[in-house]
Amino acid sequence: MEVPSLALPLLAAALIAAGAARASEPGDHLLGTPAPAWEAEHWLHSEPLDLEDLRGRVVLVRFWTAPGCPFCRATAPSLNILHERYGDRGLTVIGLYHHKSLTPLDPADVARHAEAFGFGFPVAIDPDWRTLRRWWLDRADSGWTSVSFLLDREGTIRWIHPGGKYVEGDPDFAELEAEVRRLLDGTED
Repeated sequence: MEVPSLALPLLAAALIAAGAARASEPGDHLLGTPAPAWEAEHWLHSEPLDLEDLRGRVVLVRFWTAPGCPFCRATAPSLNILHERYGDRGLTVIGLYHHKSLTPLDPADVARHAEAFGFGFPVAIDPDWRTLRRWWLDRADSGWTSVSFLLDREGTIRWIHPGGKYVEGDPDFAELEAEVRRLLDGTED
């Protein structure tokens, strides 16, 4: 079937616009860069970890807060699913809590929230949002703080969910899970 010549410029413009829209996602410029070190305190389910300790593993870092974040609550089951499905294959999920409440930070409250979310993977507190700022807020044009980073086995950022939620069955979760599998299978570009 021959495409009318008038349709070609419109098709080209649509493809360029679609590519430009994807290129403007918050944090895209961070893809392919090394993840900075994190500062974390009060580790749960693990001894204190440094990013260097996780070389050779694929790492999913999710910044979260509770109890008032509906995105964190909605995403918690997805983190648990990924931890359970892929932990034995080389994925480490890390939850970095950043305190948003008006009440003083209490590590025991963070532990209760992590337990309520069913987190069995390493969780720690990001004091004064130091890591969140270094990884995201100072480097991306986004106000979301419920951001997720997927790192390859060398600690390079390969995928970013710029905030909000992802749940099993939605396109964002499917994209994340496919990327986890790709990195675990060693089919990095």
